Amino acid sequence: MLADILITILLIASSFYLTIVLLRFLLQLARADFYNPITQFAVKATNPLLRPIRQIIPGWRSVDGASLVLAVIIQAITFFLILIALNGGVPSLNPLTLLTWSVLNVLDLIVTIYFWSVIAVVIVSWIAPGSNHPAIQLVAQITEPVMRPVRNLIPSLGGLDLSPIIVFLILNVLQVVIDNLQRSAGMGALAGM
Repeated sequence: MLADILITILLIASSFYLTIVLLRFLLQLARADFYNPITQFAVKATNPLLRPIRQIIPGWRSVDGASLVLAVIIQAITFFLILIALNGGVPSLNPLTLLTWSVLNVLDLIVTIYFWSVIAVVIVSWIAPGSNHPAIQLVAQITEPVMRPVRNLIPSLGGLDLSPIIVFLILNVLQVVIDNLQRSAGMGALAGM
């Protein structure tokens, strides 16, 4: 029972921070508004751990490799601690397997963030089009790099934008591929944590 409580607390805390780190990565990738208060929060929350990694892994154009490395490290530590709690001691696990699990889970979380962001953009476009709320603007900025190529291929039909449907299909295909890769990597119960 105590192990289950500790695992739950660990999963909630690591998932929250991991999401902030990945949001920072996606915000930089999308070149989102740096002065947005939510962006400022993500920067301040992740800077202490990212600074040392940035000395080793510099950014390239708008890709922040240090954020991705930090996300994989956080996920690997989380999986390792969960396996310790489940096994009652240090597990005998190949570090390459742990790295593979971590990368796959980070990719899964990125796809999930995009999925829910696109849903949010669609719902907001129905409820409050043209809203100036910082969160709504940020979500729109995050999804724009994913939506723009699809909009270029499929223009809106009489004011009806079909690009979210195509993006949902692509994201679902990616989700299926990642799920199969997780099963192939032997993640089992750890998949989706």
